[in-house]
Amino acid sequence: MSAPLIVLVGPPASGKTTVGTALADALGIAFRDTDHDIEAAAGMSVADLFVTHGEPHFRALEEEAVARALDEHDGVVALGGGAVTSGGTRERLVSYGRDGGTVVWLDVDLPSAAKRVGLSRDRPLLGVNPRAMLRHMLEMRGPLYDEVATLTVTTGGRTPEDVVAEVLAALPGRTAVS
Repeated sequence: MSAPLIVLVGPPASGKTTVGTALADALGIAFRDTDHDIEAAAGMSVADLFVTHGEPHFRALEEEAVARALDEHDGVVALGGGAVTSGGTRERLVSYGRDGGTVVWLDVDLPSAAKRVGLSRDRPLLGVNPRAMLRHMLEMRGPLYDEVATLTVTTGGRTPEDVVAEVLAALPGRTAVS
């Protein structure tokens, strides 16, 4: 059993995949996305899982995928935006952080998130009115991200490189690079 070096949480379009991949590359470690794990296991996209089986079924698969990633992966893990809605997942993340793990909340403002999402159809909860759904998600999930995070980094209006540099500088045992 191992533990990830970094776990990324945040809403859709906060940069979890982009920043996570860049962090893993910079550190020479593997990147893992729990949404991709779910898609591989289910044989269908997250959007299709929502449509075919509903959100509760997807969230159950997500909770299992997060638990597996936290137990098995020693690199960078990006969680789906709604993973923190599970009490069990939040407990695991808080415990991981308490044990010295780094949970980074990639916090994004509404205008930046809306611009990044555009009219994306691969985000099932943003299909009807993306801006209103994003606003609702940011308001409802913000306290949940805050509960599990050991570090909060804003991503709106910033380059992925800037965000990666801030996360790397904040890692335990690392010094800031100027």
